[in-house]
Amino acid sequence: MDENVQFIIDSMKELMDVAISHLEAELTKVRTGRANPTMVDGLFVDYYGVRTPLNQVSNVSTPDARTLAIQPWEKTMIDPIMKAIQAANLGFNPTNNGTMVIIAVPPLTEERRKDLVKKAKSEGENAKVSIRGARKEALEELKKLNKLPEDEKKTCETEIQKMTDQFTVKVDKHLEIKEKEILTV
Repeated sequence: MDENVQFIIDSMKELMDVAISHLEAELTKVRTGRANPTMVDGLFVDYYGVRTPLNQVSNVSTPDARTLAIQPWEKTMIDPIMKAIQAANLGFNPTNNGTMVIIAVPPLTEERRKDLVKKAKSEGENAKVSIRGARKEALEELKKLNKLPEDEKKTCETEIQKMTDQFTVKVDKHLEIKEKEILTV
């Protein structure tokens, strides 16, 4: 196989891998009824006037399946952390015991579970769009190669489509697992 063709296919595979990695990261943020430190990822706290990620000013842990414990490295950070959690509108009601912020994760209602499944499917669709975009880009690059024989172009197009289908199946499997996880009471 021509080295240019191999480069196009490798680039496409890399873009598709990134789409899958992004999907996995987004799906970990979707709540499943159990407490998980990733639930507060992306939360920023006012740290002496600077917007700072929560995980850089505290330690987030899960003492049990229904509780998140946020241990700030400075006691003065308890109030800013509580304000950030309330401002983020995550549906949590944080409390503090003087040394740490405690979040009791409420059990999911049936309606909320269905909303979370919709959100997960939306993330899956975004990943599929990225995969199809990578395929389109690869096919366009393939067309630009003038010296490639027609039969070899067809073989490469088939391989590109096969790889696209494989990655789409991966997305569907991730979604299936996440949906089962969300709907399990």
